[in-house]
Amino acid sequence: MPGDRRIRTRALLRSSPMRQSLWLSLLFVAVSALSLGITYYVAHGAQRQAIEESLTQDMAGFRATPSAAALAALVNAETAETDPQRRLLSYRRPGGRIVAGNAAIMQQQEGFRVVALGPAPVEITGRFISLSEYIHGGLLTVAQTAKPLDDLRQTYLRVLFFSLLPAIAIAVLGGVLLARRSARSLAGIEHTLSALTSGDLGARVPEAARRSDITRIGQSVNRMARAQQQSTEALRQVSADIAHDLKTPIQRVAVQLARLQEIPDLPSDAQSLADQALAETHGITRTFQALLQIAQLEGGTPKSRFEPVDLCEIATTFAEIYEPAAEEQNRGFTLSLPQAPVLVSGDRALIGQMLANLIENALRHTPEGSGISLSLQHNRETILSLRDHGPGIPEAEHQNVLRRLYRLEQSRTTQGSGLGLSLVAAIAELHGARLTLSDANPGLQVEVAFSG
Repeated sequence: MPGDRRIRTRALLRSSPMRQSLWLSLLFVAVSALSLGITYYVAHGAQRQAIEESLTQDMAGFRATPSAAALAALVNAETAETDPQRRLLSYRRPGGRIVAGNAAIMQQQEGFRVVALGPAPVEITGRFISLSEYIHGGLLTVAQTAKPLDDLRQTYLRVLFFSLLPAIAIAVLGGVLLARRSARSLAGIEHTLSALTSGDLGARVPEAARRSDITRIGQSVNRMARAQQQSTEALRQVSADIAHDLKTPIQRVAVQLARLQEIPDLPSDAQSLADQALAETHGITRTFQALLQIAQLEGGTPKSRFEPVDLCEIATTFAEIYEPAAEEQNRGFTLSLPQAPVLVSGDRALIGQMLANLIENALRHTPEGSGISLSLQHNRETILSLRDHGPGIPEAEHQNVLRRLYRLEQSRTTQGSGLGLSLVAAIAELHGARLTLSDANPGLQVEVAFSG
């Protein structure tokens, strides 16, 4: 289960809806961060400019004093009512002696070091924005705290962590949920197309309550599947009707030929032609009979006769039937079965016919002295396997030979109608089994895997 969950997670991450959702979420993050950054930059610049303009106005007022004594008196008057944590003033003579103010402001490499003046000097921490100017022979420094800028930064950080980040998380989560829903819809369409490709013309995309682009695509797939199913069923019906309508006349021809053979004193040439014509007629009858049977199998009619059948018993019976024929043709025939019975739900006669077609096909297409092996394995699946050592079938033709009337030898000079493996495929599909053809190196291996 954990492995399946990881596979589903990787498939979801690789899906187009998920990638689009992640890209849109990333775009939202980038735009939101850029917008917040620009807003902070503008607000920070405006706040700093306001502080600097206030310092400039203060400096202009101090600059208007008539003398150094008047400036010192004005500085002391203002510092008496000024909180040193918010506003600092310092007026120093050229020798460094502070003559007025509430702080000793000393220039250092990384800014200012501020010490509040008083009975017990205390160093003031925090950032300050200052403005200095020489007035009446002394250096006047005016500074204001940069706490509003720090508060502004803290405010924007709170907005980032308590507003933007949750919004981003919600956007990503919503995108993931939407992507999962879209991925499920696309998976339904993909599963339906795969089933249609495999021959299940009754497969349909599940109907969705909400209309969307994917829903419309699913409806189009369903319309296409219905049209294909109707066309295929019509073609099958026409094939069955033709086979059924021609079967009786051909049987009548066979009866007439049989009567012709019974005419006394029939010339030998005419007798030979009658024998050949009767043999061909029987072959045509078998072909039509196979076509009719395939049509019945594809319609699912024999499923009403399904019952538990023992594959070991069927395999043993047909091995006993065909082993003498294999020995006459100088071919070996081996059988490998499990000890316990292997039961599947199916039609005993149809499974036997499927097995007979496979064995006859192997006997027909394998050289003398070669071997044929029939085996049955029962683990997670029940696999009935037949292997021969003949020329085999090219891998590119594995699916083609399952088509009706298809033969590898296009000249059709050898016996056969091209319906043997088609009938095997139809019987396997009726039983819900998977038919697989593979190269046995040398020869052909045919596996019929029953589920359950």
